[in-house]
Amino acid sequence: MQDDLQQAVQFAVDHESLWDRHVDGAWGVHVNDPPPWNRLLGPVHDRGPASGTIAVDGRVLAAWGEPDRADLTFSVAKMYLALLAGVAHDRGLLPDVDEPVRVRVPGIGFDDARNAAVTWAQLLQQTSEWQGTYFGLSDQADHYRAVNFAAPPDGRKGDPRPLQRPGSYWEYNDVRINQLSLALLHLFRQPLPEVFREAIMRPAGASENWQWVGYDHAWVEIDGRRMQSVPGGTHWGGGMSVSANDQLKVAQMLLDEGAVAGRQILSREWIARMRTPCEIARFYGYLIWLNTDRKIFPSVPASSYFGVGAGSSFTWIEPERRMTVVVRWLNPAAADELFGRILHAVDALHAA
Repeated sequence: MQDDLQQAVQFAVDHESLWDRHVDGAWGVHVNDPPPWNRLLGPVHDRGPASGTIAVDGRVLAAWGEPDRADLTFSVAKMYLALLAGVAHDRGLLPDVDEPVRVRVPGIGFDDARNAAVTWAQLLQQTSEWQGTYFGLSDQADHYRAVNFAAPPDGRKGDPRPLQRPGSYWEYNDVRINQLSLALLHLFRQPLPEVFREAIMRPAGASENWQWVGYDHAWVEIDGRRMQSVPGGTHWGGGMSVSANDQLKVAQMLLDEGAVAGRQILSREWIARMRTPCEIARFYGYLIWLNTDRKIFPSVPASSYFGVGAGSSFTWIEPERRMTVVVRWLNPAAADELFGRILHAVDALHAA
């Protein structure tokens, strides 16, 4: 019933993120890092209120807060990097994700003995164990990283961890994701925000009211053009600022298996790969969170999958219900209950 939907929306409003709305307060991920990594390297901005939107078959059922406000979405940007890898795959730039990265983009940190075996698929699944620095930022910064939806690590954040064979160990590591972004930049030889705009956002019907920026010093020159490498989140600043309504357009494209208004903008094959569980971390696909065996969010179906960002931001795709949901600035402790409430409300509307 409509009352159930309103109550779900009120629940989201009542369980707003504990982060301050202003960046000079208790705000961000970097504040929990040990020195020297506990500082911003790129621009950030104040956040808006708890916001979001719920749609079924592309029809918006509810919206709250400021769904048109472009807000930092943190690691939901990882999902966007996975979409860009799909664009590269569909264009023939990345025909084999199991090929070592160094084959197509030599000279950017994958050529030494430690990293020579690292593949694109391992980077996309966060199993690469890549070792090095991304514009001076060491992968060690995210060793023993704790995340809400995975088992706790057995070490202290930022301490050096004995590295395993690439592909044999899962770790949520923002530096390695940023290194993937740098590799994609060299693969496209074009700034990733430009590729994302022309290949994904405009075809999906999104507005132009978004931006994806990098760290202040993260610039390279390719083919005589100076380009900024963008991160897969906002851990150390920068990242993707985008509205809930624009994120909903991307979610709808994923729900429709890469099609928008009858036009295939991303292959079904790639989206299927994104949703395939990693063998050693079955809750994870290609930079998206999977609800395999309903372990992450017990209140919603196993078919659901998510882009998740600190703060917290969620993009939720639920294929069985033809439902897309974007939630911004939610206390993550309330996520499962909120999603269960939304699911119940949508089912009640359908049954009415």
